[in-house]
Amino acid sequence: MGNYLEAIFHTGFYYTLIGVFQVLAALLLLIPRTAVLGAVVYFPIILNICLLSISVRFEGSLVSSPLMVLANLYLLCWYYQHWKYLLPFNHNPEQATLPTYKNLNRKCPTFFFLGTMTTVVAVGLGLSFGFEMMPRNTRKECKTQCEDSANPAACITFCDCIHTQGQPLGKCLETYNQAPRN
Repeated sequence: MGNYLEAIFHTGFYYTLIGVFQVLAALLLLIPRTAVLGAVVYFPIILNICLLSISVRFEGSLVSSPLMVLANLYLLCWYYQHWKYLLPFNHNPEQATLPTYKNLNRKCPTFFFLGTMTTVVAVGLGLSFGFEMMPRNTRKECKTQCEDSANPAACITFCDCIHTQGQPLGKCLETYNQAPRN
């Protein structure tokens, strides 16, 4: 992950542009009148961060980025009435007005809360414990998981493959999975 971020940094303007759009999206999300635009701007940014975090198993945002994607999807669903007219579907002209607060459905806040908490716990546990091997941030941190591993020798080889040899995660995982069990 560090190599990836450093490579983006060396592009010059691209790294700065990502940061500018993140700050712009944050400011738009803070202002109620522009929250829809903020959610639309932020969605591709956080989705990219989420996919990158999961693909390289980056612990720094392994749980938080999927939860932020879910939160952004929630905002996009919440504001669907505001942006649905941008979609290329046939729209009923009678429904062109937004519903008033009195017409909104307020049923089941308990189920919403329980569903949200269940999703947060499932995502957190699934991503925290869903991977057998994690490359960690340094070779020393990577080797700390080898003590509890089912195959400590293969685990150490995995850590060396990632941090010393600089091989891709997929290749190192393949070597780990093909190692004979002790």
